[in-house]
Amino acid sequence: MGRIAYIFPGQGSQYVGMGKDLCGSSPAAKELFARADAVLGVPLSKICFEGPEEELKRTKNTQPGIFLHSIALWNILRPADAAMVAGHSLGEYSALVAAGALSFEEGLKLVRLRGELMQKAGEDNPGTMAAVVGLDAKSVEDVCGAARVEGIVQPANFNSPGQIVISGSVSGVRKAMELAKERGAKLVKELVVSGAFHSPLMESAKQGLKRALDSVQLRDSSVPVYANVNAKPVRKAAEIRSLLVEQVTSPVRWDESVLQMSADGVAEFVEVGPGKVLQGLVKRIVPAAAAAGVDSSASLTAFMKGREERSNG
Repeated sequence: MGRIAYIFPGQGSQYVGMGKDLCGSSPAAKELFARADAVLGVPLSKICFEGPEEELKRTKNTQPGIFLHSIALWNILRPADAAMVAGHSLGEYSALVAAGALSFEEGLKLVRLRGELMQKAGEDNPGTMAAVVGLDAKSVEDVCGAARVEGIVQPANFNSPGQIVISGSVSGVRKAMELAKERGAKLVKELVVSGAFHSPLMESAKQGLKRALDSVQLRDSSVPVYANVNAKPVRKAAEIRSLLVEQVTSPVRWDESVLQMSADGVAEFVEVGPGKVLQGLVKRIVPAAAAAGVDSSASLTAFMKGREERSNG
């Protein structure tokens, strides 16, 4: 049997109602959501369960909300078969908690701060992001290079082959969108975001996060964590710390991370947290791999039952 990687979603996977059924069926999850409210001094659970959507979509709420949901699921799962973990952008923090490198409370405070800093950077240095579908990585990098005469722009998320998100100043991104269409991209679409994430316009957020990370206790991880910045497995606390800082202004190399995990023997990817975005990406990156997910009380029960049957069989 191949190895199993557990992966954690990032911003964009949130939905109103996430975690509600879980807290209804699991006292441990209910306690964790209540603890999050107390740690942050914010009614985060209420925002996750009831919205309104506009409130949940604010970066400073989205990030801790997704993180909280993922860790509540992880704490119930407690899989003994995790060979490695990874998370998409914000999800990297969930992955680090799962790997024992970061405590839940420190992680929660960090993702709330990260969300606040990124939201503020987006207000102070307005920018935008756009999805480019149907061009390879080299073409998108060339397009961004050519568009820089108009402003800042760079690839932000290498999500899967032919699906890349670019980020930067409004003028830079729009020029790159124009050039991508000329290059033959199938689809070029500006995204509704509160800032130019994973671009140099997030520099102030990066500095603020660095100060916070310098005072946080990080431990070496119990399993390899495949980092967004370099798509390589890391375990050492010092390296994890510097990569989390770099991650704010660097592209998320998700496709490379999944390919690397696959090359390192992973045959099954399990997404832990809201939505199914990463399962879809895995299917496009490594079509032969199995992809599953846990996002609710029902999917958790089904997944655990299936796992039990396999181990007994």
